[in-house]
Amino acid sequence: MNYFERLAERSRKVGSLVCVGLDPDARRTPISEVAARNRAIIEATAPYAACYKPNLAFYEQWGIEGFRALEATLEAIPGDIPVIADGKRGDIGSTAEAYARALFETWNFDAATLNPYLGRDSIDPYLAYEGRGLYLLCRTSNPGAADFQYLSVEGERLFEHIARTVTSWSPAIGLVVGATAPAELRRVREIAPHASLLVPGVGAQGGSPAEVVAAAGAEPGTLVVNASRSIYYASEGPDFAEAAANAARELRDQLAAATISTP
Repeated sequence: MNYFERLAERSRKVGSLVCVGLDPDARRTPISEVAARNRAIIEATAPYAACYKPNLAFYEQWGIEGFRALEATLEAIPGDIPVIADGKRGDIGSTAEAYARALFETWNFDAATLNPYLGRDSIDPYLAYEGRGLYLLCRTSNPGAADFQYLSVEGERLFEHIARTVTSWSPAIGLVVGATAPAELRRVREIAPHASLLVPGVGAQGGSPAEVVAAAGAEPGTLVVNASRSIYYASEGPDFAEAAANAARELRDQLAAATISTP
């Protein structure tokens, strides 16, 4: 099975659209505790996780010790749960090839987030890895998204042009679209009705699970909703793993309830 088929199978198995972000904040968690904290959170949240998504920056910030923690984290994730490398890589030629080799050979991630700004040839090295999934930035969840993503290109906004263009390159390409912009999320779904969407921005950023499902649908494999801080730091006390599980379960249930209530 390819990545999106595995994701759909996992989503159906656990009845969940939740992507659990594993993003340790250096100001809140020392590197000496990261691997153990991640293992505990993975064990606690696995019943509710469609996939996991470590943001590579949160491991790179510690250098080699961070990479060791990432290695331990990946070893702790059960083999039937897909893992997305959130690195938002974007470069051309041999550099893109090296990034792809690192993500899919060295680290063996199932999918990765990429920046489409440099065009098709910057994405091709990743597409060469059959069975892997790609999520290209489209309409991001941050406040500055409108600085460029709303610019007019051939009669439509840039994020619309990206959605239409990059999903025509390969069925292995999905899109990153923020929960903080539900109208734009709905528009992306209209443009790319079958594309898999990775939707950050619920939890700490304030996006609504109900609005996400209403805008994007809830077909397994075509939607995962990421929450990082609201799960990972649901508690900073000794009950952090239990609190993470409760937060993941609550988001799963909110998305499921929205699915039932959406016509």
